[in-house]
Amino acid sequence: MSELLILVDAHDRPVGTAEKMLAHRQGLLHRAFSIFILNDRGELLLQQRALHKYHSGGLWTNTCCSHPRPQEQTLSAAHRRLKEEMGFDCPLQPLFSFIYHAHLDHELIEYEYDHVLLGFHNGDPSPNPDEVCAWRWINLADLANDLQTRPHQYTYWLNSCFAQFQQALTFVKEMNRSS
Repeated sequence: MSELLILVDAHDRPVGTAEKMLAHRQGLLHRAFSIFILNDRGELLLQQRALHKYHSGGLWTNTCCSHPRPQEQTLSAAHRRLKEEMGFDCPLQPLFSFIYHAHLDHELIEYEYDHVLLGFHNGDPSPNPDEVCAWRWINLADLANDLQTRPHQYTYWLNSCFAQFQQALTFVKEMNRSS
């Protein structure tokens, strides 16, 4: 069964659908989401993508990334995929969105309108081995340093949005303190 992606314009308005691999071969702008899960120690849960993934296999990335299905709300899709990939669910809140365009391995192109979501969880995941080959919790300062010194070990999208994630997280923490 082929997986359909939601094609969008630069303002995240749906303009159609396309089969997943076609969208990635032709570099069509489509809706996606990236989930960042933190624990009470302020560490981020990273996953290492399964080696056989259709692109970026073996690279480290944020907790979970995927695409909503046609007629599926982004937040609902995020909860579904968090359970499917990492074996748990938790409350999620939108942080920001961004567009990125990248030529990846296997002659594929990521062109995504990516919704970044934040959640908190203190337990260890039970990842699906078809999706994830390893996981770890990492301090944000250590990750920032590692992204600078070894960016090739991380996905393009994590490298692209991590600084913006840190800024948004600082804003969320300040808002929580003042309320």
